[in-house]
Amino acid sequence: MQVTAAVLEEHHKPLNVQELEIDEPLAGEVLVKIVASGVCHTDAIAQEANFPFPLPGVLGHEGSGIVEAVGDGVTKVAPGDKVIIGWPWCGECRNCLAGRQRYCMQIGPLVGAGVRLSTGGTCLSRGSEAVHGHFFGQSSFSTYSITTERAVVKVADDAPIELFGPLGCGLATGAGAIFNALRPEAGSVVAIFGTGAVGLSATMASALSGAKSIIAIDVVDHRLALAKELGATDTINAKETDPVAAIREIAGQGSMGADYALECTGNLDVLRQSVDCLNMPGTAALIGGAPAGAEYTLDHLTTLWGRTVRGILGGEGQSEQLLPTLVDLHAQGRFPFDRLVQFFTLDEVNEAMAASARGEVLKPVLKMA
Repeated sequence: MQVTAAVLEEHHKPLNVQELEIDEPLAGEVLVKIVASGVCHTDAIAQEANFPFPLPGVLGHEGSGIVEAVGDGVTKVAPGDKVIIGWPWCGECRNCLAGRQRYCMQIGPLVGAGVRLSTGGTCLSRGSEAVHGHFFGQSSFSTYSITTERAVVKVADDAPIELFGPLGCGLATGAGAIFNALRPEAGSVVAIFGTGAVGLSATMASALSGAKSIIAIDVVDHRLALAKELGATDTINAKETDPVAAIREIAGQGSMGADYALECTGNLDVLRQSVDCLNMPGTAALIGGAPAGAEYTLDHLTTLWGRTVRGILGGEGQSEQLLPTLVDLHAQGRFPFDRLVQFFTLDEVNEAMAASARGEVLKPVLKMA
């Protein structure tokens, strides 16, 4: 079957939209007609060789669409169903069996090997040449995508499916960090470093918690203004103000700073600030994607003061629980993530990625038709 896809031929180069062939789904797989796919920072760092993925290959990992066909043994969805494609997981390792699918022991090859783990081959080709796919288990910068039954989450027939792809990764990463991992207590102080799509998702989720102070930190005023509209109680422009000192002042007397800090930028200097601003004790959550191999340092003494530094992958939790919750919250007007979205066509994929890199668009979404 022929598909149209954006192919990355070389690192640091634009993507080329071209025709490819895609296989039929194997046992346990689902062929999804992609309606739309979000553009994520991880796509950009893969393009720049800072996330391992073999080339030539098709990126994209925030896909949503309509089931076209299913492989043998698939019972969860049927052709015609609307679905969001969530994160891949093997279903067999101890973490998957314990309900911690975001920390699947096979997550590395599942997101970055570029092949089916079951066969070692890829579902995409052009003539006799294999093209790597299965990026985060989907490669959704394409009109069709092969994924697994485990990864898809069915939504209502009347759902605005073109909006929902980003829920599968970027938006779930920010919101899930609050709902699933940190769970701010009543009266707590939350500091969110970076007001891109992930940080603003964490802001909206924090506004649904008992946190008394939700502090958004960025260097772009219009993003900070939007954060205030979406639930931030305070904003800090880090170009103009030392964020660590400002957070301590906002936290008030009797506190050393934030109870929870979310680092959503992948910038190592910002990461240090997210730890330094903590109360005693407090938790800093590393969410933003730094380049592979990046290292950071912390002050030993103040880290001993009961501070926790933890990574949170993909918002933790399970797609089957988190994604329908975000869909429902959006329908209720309590998680208005559509305010972050700007649509592009697949042919405009390079413009979409460039607009995201410049900070002009919070969440580009590619519509396939």
